[in-house]
Amino acid sequence: MYAIVDIETTGGSPENSKITEIAILLHDGKQVVRRFSSLVNPKCPIPYFITQATGINDEMVRGAPPFHEIAKEVLELTEGTVFVAHNVRFDYGFIKAAFKDLGYIYHRKTLCTVRLSRNTFKGLASYSLGNLCDSLNIQIKNRHRALGDAEATAILFGKIIENNTTTLTPDWLPSEIRSSNLPPLLDESVLEKVPSRVTGVYYFHNKKGDVIYVGKSKDIKKRILQHFSAAGSRKVLHLQHEIADISFEITGSELIALLLESDEIKRLKPIYNVAQKRTRAVPFFGIYQASDTEGYVNLHIEKLKEGVEPLMTADSIFSAKNVFYKLIAEYKLCLSKCGLHNLGGPCFDYQLHKCLGACLEKESPAEYNSRVMAAIESVSFKNESFFVLDSGREKSEKSFVRIENGQYKGFGFIDISFGEPKPENMQHNLKKYSHNKDIQQILCEFMKQERVKIPDKDQSVNNSTQPLNY
Repeated sequence: MYAIVDIETTGGSPENSKITEIAILLHDGKQVVRRFSSLVNPKCPIPYFITQATGINDEMVRGAPPFHEIAKEVLELTEGTVFVAHNVRFDYGFIKAAFKDLGYIYHRKTLCTVRLSRNTFKGLASYSLGNLCDSLNIQIKNRHRALGDAEATAILFGKIIENNTTTLTPDWLPSEIRSSNLPPLLDESVLEKVPSRVTGVYYFHNKKGDVIYVGKSKDIKKRILQHFSAAGSRKVLHLQHEIADISFEITGSELIALLLESDEIKRLKPIYNVAQKRTRAVPFFGIYQASDTEGYVNLHIEKLKEGVEPLMTADSIFSAKNVFYKLIAEYKLCLSKCGLHNLGGPCFDYQLHKCLGACLEKESPAEYNSRVMAAIESVSFKNESFFVLDSGREKSEKSFVRIENGQYKGFGFIDISFGEPKPENMQHNLKKYSHNKDIQQILCEFMKQERVKIPDKDQSVNNSTQPLNY
């Protein structure tokens, strides 16, 4: 038995929108055998543009039952059925969210008539419900109302069954049910090639082959399937409907995956990636250190100076200050020693018990400087040159990251079957990439963990994991 469902809502995302109308038609594979429909009180205002599209307004739903009053009937009607809808993720996602609000986990097998239609009626310009019905001479009564759209979907479903029964094997429909969580344009064989339980970077392509999203994961296949099952914003739904192909690159190392993902997003500028897309500008400001006559290490921000290496760089004074103020707060640094209090006496933070008294020499230079060094290490590689080793794509391999004079130079992979890697061999296998603020943040965060570090002068590798000391 199939439950053909259509809903109307206050918006496009189940996270912040509610159901305003629902229709369920029970279909036995040949015809509709039972009908249910009801307006639903969403307990929130209906936006004007939604009323314009559906005709459903606040007055109409004021006396309608809220979802919890019809939940039992929805549950019983769809029990033991396959949940069918045109763009099933949308309707199913909202129904699941409505039950979740009631403390109940709703789960049904699903079937998408968009996906079915693409496979059955090939070559059409559009597979929206309205355009499909126009192409197949299906009359829709009350378009954009739950019952009207559900009735049209039921007729469409009947035509799909009729067309496929004579051309495909008897198990075609169970096969479609199994693959119904896939994006409509994606062939199941593509997903079968994606490996499980491996770390790397994955790419979603549209039907033209363009990369529209780049992601990384410690389990590529699991993360991709999460994309497909997500019932989120309109943007998420649009992404799901554009995915026509998937490619991937195994890295073995989460650090390499993070670095590669960041670079690929900047290079390819996929339309569905937001974070890290902008290529960082050439840095103009830096955080510098100097010691005063009392022996305290002072930090300050200024424009980059030729021949003087900063602790870190930033592409704007705002970015530099953002990092600087975070360091001051996190490590309880003195405002006077950071060039932010020049009036003598206790700094403002000392009065708030956020400074431990370096401004009054109540804290010794040694004690204060130890925190300054910790702050510096959290954002800087200083001027060191070294390789960082991490796991490879297989047991006989290691990945490595190259830092040269405090700057990221790229990463690579090296075979360890014939012994531990040496710096000259890693340099030969290096794939070069650009340093930028996002990369520095990734590396600094990862360097807080214990990592194997190989200095340039050391021609051997210590297998034991050791902390980095900058």
